[in-house]
Amino acid sequence: MHIHPIKSLSDNYIWIIEEGTEAVVVDPGEAESVIAYLEEQQLHLTAILLTHNHDDHIGGVKEISANYPIIPIYGPKETEPIAKLIIQDGDSFELLGQTFQVFKTAGHTQGHISLLMGEALFCGDALFSAGCGRVFTKDYQAQYDALQKFKRLNDDVHVYAAHEYTQTNLRFAHSLQPNNEVVSKALDQVDQLRTEGHPTLPSTIGKEKMINLFLQAETLEDFIHLRKARDNFK
Repeated sequence: MHIHPIKSLSDNYIWIIEEGTEAVVVDPGEAESVIAYLEEQQLHLTAILLTHNHDDHIGGVKEISANYPIIPIYGPKETEPIAKLIIQDGDSFELLGQTFQVFKTAGHTQGHISLLMGEALFCGDALFSAGCGRVFTKDYQAQYDALQKFKRLNDDVHVYAAHEYTQTNLRFAHSLQPNNEVVSKALDQVDQLRTEGHPTLPSTIGKEKMINLFLQAETLEDFIHLRKARDNFK
């Protein structure tokens, strides 16, 4: 099993899950780079997985599915009619010889879902390294509840988030906690990775528990305060 990031748009990652010559693509915001990679690696696309309905996550679906017309497209109800197989909290399904578990992680959008495949978490915009998605729904309780679900996962679960926001998130955390040595060290490491042009993902749940202030928020009020501060951080 290999999980490969395709850089897309300004800061998105499209994740390609590979097993032998078969592949599954997660949140394809555009098509050209995905199709090029599949052809270059001689991979057969077997499914598309969607976490929510924002265009930078579904924008490439129509073109990809035109090239692979019979593949299943899994997604939450908010991705209809693009998604052909609607999945919801508590569902599970098999792909590439692996079981994918579905759980609702709303807040960023009303029907956002995340997918857990073994020790690999595909969380779209619900969780980032050192951060979480903007709460466009204004349902802060839903986003806070999603973070509690993530906290209950095993520490060694790898976090395959959909955006390269780690550096800014850690700068935000450092601005609030300048004496936090764990955050400072993580920021130094991320600065080096970005200077060298490397992704900062995947992270792990264990790591996020140490560096992600949103996961550390003890109350809904604490989370709302943090999220609004992050919204205004440049």
